[in-house]
Amino acid sequence: MATATLTAAAPYLIQQVYAAYTPEQHAVWAELVGRVLPNVERHAAREYLEGFQIIGLQPDRLPNLADITKRLGPRTGWSSTPVSGFLPAPAFFEMLANRLFPTTTWLRSRESLEYTPEPDIFHDVFGHVPMHAHRVFGDFLEHYGRVCAAVQDQMILEKLGRLFWYTVEFGLIRQDGEIKAYGSGVISSAGECQNVINGGCAIHDFSLDEVLNTPVKVDELQKVLFAVNSFDQIYEAMHEAEQRVERGSL
Repeated sequence: MATATLTAAAPYLIQQVYAAYTPEQHAVWAELVGRVLPNVERHAAREYLEGFQIIGLQPDRLPNLADITKRLGPRTGWSSTPVSGFLPAPAFFEMLANRLFPTTTWLRSRESLEYTPEPDIFHDVFGHVPMHAHRVFGDFLEHYGRVCAAVQDQMILEKLGRLFWYTVEFGLIRQDGEIKAYGSGVISSAGECQNVINGGCAIHDFSLDEVLNTPVKVDELQKVLFAVNSFDQIYEAMHEAEQRVERGSL
């Protein structure tokens, strides 16, 4: 859907000026990728690794969002759409509902390699966007945005936010007898990835009820995460969550 149809998100849309990135910024991107790529190659879900190739990510060059969108569009209809920064919830949900992933264009400095308090292009693109090449995951994410965009009750939105947190941000999947990561928070953070690999958090089978009732911790390594057996599970969970919202029983 054309960005001209957006209302809540329109003030936050910008252009990525790719030529403005400096050699130092490309070098920082390369260092960030180099720090996590060995873990990612061993422990990421195969759908993430396939998506990484599909969208054409380069280990030594910052991503060009227009080029990524050209690759994603014919496959799943998703666009990596540049935005000015953190979005208020209505704008964020509106963009997801239109298959426009809000993507920041700034990159953390060399002094902040380990952690940045708000998402940057490394978290957004390296962490999130490869999964947008997967049809079922892409359908889930659009559906999530559509459902949340229609909700006004903040308590309901908080619960739905837990579903996002434990899938899109910190989702795990069982593949070939192993735990693999697909959530951006695990993919893009060496610390969170090692926390999972080394048994620092409990891994529960994915359960919509448990996910909705597990509060989110944003300021510490995760202590419990949830593993699905297939991405159909989160797609079906989103439909169940929508039905509960409609029944007033979430």
